[in-house]
Amino acid sequence: MPDSGSEPSLPSTKYTFRRRKQIPLQTEVLWKIERGIVRTSTWTEDGTLIVLGYWGAGEVVGQAISRIRPFQIECLTDVECSALPSHTWGNILEDIVQQMQQTEELIRIIRRESVALRLWEFLIWLNKKFGCDVEQGRQIDLPITHQDIADTIGSTRVTVTRMLQQLAIEGKILRQGWSIILYDSDLFEISRIK
Repeated sequence: MPDSGSEPSLPSTKYTFRRRKQIPLQTEVLWKIERGIVRTSTWTEDGTLIVLGYWGAGEVVGQAISRIRPFQIECLTDVECSALPSHTWGNILEDIVQQMQQTEELIRIIRRESVALRLWEFLIWLNKKFGCDVEQGRQIDLPITHQDIADTIGSTRVTVTRMLQQLAIEGKILRQGWSIILYDSDLFEISRIK
């Protein structure tokens, strides 16, 4: 598990982190994401990963706004971010409120009984947050693995792969490499997933 022991000093305010690297945790610094996507998470005593959220450009993350310990921030893409020292935090209240609302939505999704509903609602949630229009529908513009999805919705990679294949067969999604395209916005209705 990552060690959040010592806090590195911050000589400048802009930083770049590579995909799958950890952003350093500091009690007096929050990170504003300028470009890229990160995932915040924790883990249980036995090492089971618990995903806390996904964050993109314009959003703020950091240990200072979480009571969860242990806590980590992992880059899912290459990430450029700005360090926000504690004396500047008064200007980001609205950002933090939006993040709390997104976290509540994610908690509601992962508490659904049906794994199929969890998966579908999570894809819709990702689409709202990271989707972009393409010719076939809405593409989730995030390089997320089946294991990443399984970790988030409390399932297994094998189950997620099988369910994504089924959604593709049913014509609800199109899978192209790392990309997932949700076809028609009418399909975003939860009642369509059994």
